[in-house]
Amino acid sequence: MPGTGLIAAAVLWLVAPAAARSPGAAGCEIPAGDRFDCGPERLLGRAGCEARGCCYSPAGPGPGPPWCFFPRGYRSYRAENLTATASGYTARLRRVAPTFLPGDVGILRLDLALETPTRLRFTLRDAARQRYEVPMATPRAGGRAASALYGLRLNQEPFGLVVYRQRGGQALLNTTVAPLFFADQFLQISTSLPSRFISGLGEHLTPLVLDTAWTRVTLWNRDMAPVPQVNLYGSHPFYLVMEDGGSAHGVFLLNSNAMDVLLQPSPALTWRTTGGILDFYVFLGPDPKSVVRQYLDVVGFPFMPPYWGLGFHLCRWGYSSTAITRQVVANMTAARFPLDVQWNDLDYADAKRDFTFNKKTFRDYPEMVQDFHRRGLRYIMIVDPGISSSGPPGTYKPYDEGLKRGVFIRNATGQPLIGKVWPGPTVFPDFTNPETHEWWYDMVKDFHNQVPFDGMWIDMNEPSNFVEGSQDGCPNNSLEQPPYVPGVFGGRLQAGTICASSQQYLSSHYNLHSLYGLTEAIASHNALLRVRGKRPFVISRSTFAGHGRYAGHWTGDVGSDWEQLYYSVPEVLLFNLFGVPLVGADICGFAGDTTEELCVRWTQLGAFYPFMRNHNDHGARPQEPYAFSPAAQAAMRNALRLRYSLLPFLYTLFHRAHSAGETVARPLFLEFPKDPNTWAVDRQLMWGGGLLVTPVLEAGQTKVSGYFPAGTWYSLAGDSTIHSKGQWILLPAPLDTINVHVRAGHILPLQEPAFSTAESRKKGMALVVALTPDGFARGDLFWDDGESWQTFEKGDYTEILFLATHSAVLSQLLRASAHLDGVLLEAVTVLGVTSPPRQVLANGAPVGDFSYRSDTQVLRVPVSLPMWEPFVIAWS
Repeated sequence: MPGTGLIAAAVLWLVAPAAARSPGAAGCEIPAGDRFDCGPERLLGRAGCEARGCCYSPAGPGPGPPWCFFPRGYRSYRAENLTATASGYTARLRRVAPTFLPGDVGILRLDLALETPTRLRFTLRDAARQRYEVPMATPRAGGRAASALYGLRLNQEPFGLVVYRQRGGQALLNTTVAPLFFADQFLQISTSLPSRFISGLGEHLTPLVLDTAWTRVTLWNRDMAPVPQVNLYGSHPFYLVMEDGGSAHGVFLLNSNAMDVLLQPSPALTWRTTGGILDFYVFLGPDPKSVVRQYLDVVGFPFMPPYWGLGFHLCRWGYSSTAITRQVVANMTAARFPLDVQWNDLDYADAKRDFTFNKKTFRDYPEMVQDFHRRGLRYIMIVDPGISSSGPPGTYKPYDEGLKRGVFIRNATGQPLIGKVWPGPTVFPDFTNPETHEWWYDMVKDFHNQVPFDGMWIDMNEPSNFVEGSQDGCPNNSLEQPPYVPGVFGGRLQAGTICASSQQYLSSHYNLHSLYGLTEAIASHNALLRVRGKRPFVISRSTFAGHGRYAGHWTGDVGSDWEQLYYSVPEVLLFNLFGVPLVGADICGFAGDTTEELCVRWTQLGAFYPFMRNHNDHGARPQEPYAFSPAAQAAMRNALRLRYSLLPFLYTLFHRAHSAGETVARPLFLEFPKDPNTWAVDRQLMWGGGLLVTPVLEAGQTKVSGYFPAGTWYSLAGDSTIHSKGQWILLPAPLDTINVHVRAGHILPLQEPAFSTAESRKKGMALVVALTPDGFARGDLFWDDGESWQTFEKGDYTEILFLATHSAVLSQLLRASAHLDGVLLEAVTVLGVTSPPRQVLANGAPVGDFSYRSDTQVLRVPVSLPMWEPFVIAWS
């Protein structure tokens, strides 16, 4: 163990004199934006505030600074016995003054682990007893990282931790700004922020950059149609901050309890959670792409979707029979729209019960799915977690078996908790119990033996409950009525869900609630893999940190309106930062009637959601692409054909996400962190680093303004070029057009579109080569059979690197397999060729019918070259 000299070098002790219990006037002279709330759990008057040793200064109505706030140096914990460990340091924190909260923890253990040069972990635990911790396997660090990008300072009393950049000294985390609280059901820690450009802390309907003007962000998974300022379906306690100069860092609190995160203008942030421990990861970047990858190193890289999962999906609640569902597919074919996956909502089920189908309206259900398979389509249906509990014994196997195997969540008396969802009275599987996973697999397998579905749509898994808590209510205890209730919609933890005090295999629902969707996604992912033997495809409503390893997400019951169209852009970008790249919103909106113009614009944007599905509510006007005028259909057809032509590029981006922790849909600031103009852009999105999409998000517009970072941008069609200095540009955007630009320096692999990926994967390919002013570009293609499990891990794939220099484009096989056999490269389009070529050679042979336009500087070369062999196309 290193000596104390090393400790002093790495962690600087700062010893501050202890503050008095009652604040003097000087201790209360704190700028309004820097005040931290001393009355978190209830409104205090002057007397109650000063009894806590806090400062009282009334302010105006509405969100703003707290009236009762902590003075400087407010006493909380004192750090003692700092010692070195194999991975970092440990210290004891002793509470020096009692707090105003029940269940104070007097002695804490601080562990600091210097896990990697860019990742620091620190935990605060009760030194005397084991508390609930999130059951997530995270990487174990071997020893103490050398040459870290971070330095540490420790304040002894009141305890505080400062994490700063070694280079430049910028403080990233400074918990000395407010006192630490650690009570049984109230844990609070605050930090300053180096800038107000903070993103993350999902899931909420927000812009990409959060508002630091006294905002409360609540995390507690809730079945709630998306509206601003409300806790929604998922919890992602991770944020990313852009710093001056374009550096970035991230912070992840591994805690699944109900929590509030408070943002204030200084800028600063307060974590306030109702249980567990404080388990923080700090990611040093130093650029935002690296921050995301470092976060995914902890929670897991995204799963690789099957190729067909990137095609067009169609669904609605109200396809009330196989005849109607078949007709929808026939209509799509007749109207010449691509379709890969047909879905059904609960209409298929018998009395809305899982793992059953209606023997009247869906009597030929198995045959319908087999017919879809013969046509190259896939099929997905909805599955809810609530299992009907009201049938006579012996009539419904999922319930009978589950009861026998003890897989349901129990109420305080040890009986299965009974709530109410679509089928009526229901019980809720406990997916933290290994036996539940086996039972779920058995149910999935039994149903798949009847109906050979291809993926699972798991909904209502917050879990949602139509009665509060249970049919018998909830007991009166500290889990149901904690001393502090975060700002959850409905005001009580059991609102819209099951009792917080109900018991699960690993802990109470109070602790595990926000993990419900994730644990069900894991069970569904594993069941599908075992049943089908191929890559699982699961789309879930409820999510938690790490969800992307197992499943995708759709953004829930969004309304058919222009505001929701806009909000879908930051939502998709944020879920990519959270490591859930397979994400999209219901195209044209779910709730309420869409309009033709809205649906066209939503389909154009939706063509660039990583997960593209049109889904509609029952009773709303039809919104399948064929339900509109010929002009609207033509615009939608163009958008769908554009998406299908880009699928090889999109699939390659998913491979990069799966293998290297990258994002698929990407905010501009990830690519251009040193340009502060990009930091808040959330009405555009990128695919990878090479494609910029500028959708129309407002009614009645035929022009759209987009930000173009400095550099050269070519329209994908090749008809215009933008040389930007880093500026906003007004683009023409008639109803049939979505603006898509290729960034100079990138090569995109394309493929001729078809009516399904089963057909398109066999078609000819093309390259779009976007040259930089000095004539360079690069790109790549990942290709496999599109559905086998772990092709990358097993080496069963083809990877091709494409390179362009001044006057040539070549391919290099980084890895070869038979999967591309028979696929030909049929066209190469080179953007930014400054002078007319006299001659073009393909693998040394002259190409006679190339074309060049000097006004757009576009060279088009028709070829017929095997993609599975290296090629060189040169012009002179």
